[in-house]
Amino acid sequence: METGKEVVKTSIYSLIGNFLLALVKFFSGYFGHSYALIADAIESTTDVFSSLMILLGLRYAHKPADENHPYGHGKIEPLITFLIVVFLIVSATIIAYESILHILTPHKSPAPWTLLVLGLIIVWKEIAYRLVLKKGKETNSSVLQAEAWHHRSDAISSVTAFVGISIALIFGKGYETADDWAALVASVLIYYNSFLIFRPALGEILDENRYDDLIQEIRVWAKEVDGILDTEKCLIRKNGTQYHVDLHAIVDGKISVKAGHDLAHKLKDHLMEANPNLADILIHIEPNE
Repeated sequence: METGKEVVKTSIYSLIGNFLLALVKFFSGYFGHSYALIADAIESTTDVFSSLMILLGLRYAHKPADENHPYGHGKIEPLITFLIVVFLIVSATIIAYESILHILTPHKSPAPWTLLVLGLIIVWKEIAYRLVLKKGKETNSSVLQAEAWHHRSDAISSVTAFVGISIALIFGKGYETADDWAALVASVLIYYNSFLIFRPALGEILDENRYDDLIQEIRVWAKEVDGILDTEKCLIRKNGTQYHVDLHAIVDGKISVKAGHDLAHKLKDHLMEANPNLADILIHIEPNE
């Protein structure tokens, strides 16, 4: 439950940060004549909605298992991640469309002070990316890691805006659209980041085997238990921030059924103590002969 509270708390901070950032970007872009900043504001606005979806979804994800959901409600996390991807794709499409319109329409060069605003935004979003990603890895939350990449894509789009505005200001007349080209490049980068976010979430929904490192750790921990000679099959599925494990353990074939049963419980307790993210472990005892 502590893990769930940490995930929800982090998502609340992201929601507040994205809301404030959207306001800063929009007003800076509007008064500073920078469409790249307005485009950034559009993305940050979608970030607000996606953060809200994350917050609502996480409260559901960390409900305890019940009769209808014996494995818990964690599968909602990758579904929320899919929604984040949809928000990103929609925002990237809007940015690309509006960028092309601005490229075709003469307009003023951006105000120099917008560079300062962008510089602060880049630092802010990069810090947010690192903090949320760290918390996502600590809590084993795929949706927080997706939210972290959302912050990183925002930082990248701000970097492209910074470059575009700089070109427009340095080279002057005739280069006013550099700002808009930067927004167009940012939309392409957002599409790419959307794929990076989508791919692991899809694997989680399909119970794809992406946990070789954890499997190796489980095999090592299992052999630390007296009476466990080795392990065979080890299957893992991720459900929210936790894992469900099916493990075949090899024991002396001459021991009694009761002894094998006791060994299975001892092994399960040892593994769950070694890694608190193991929600449940189904152990099948195999004789060594």
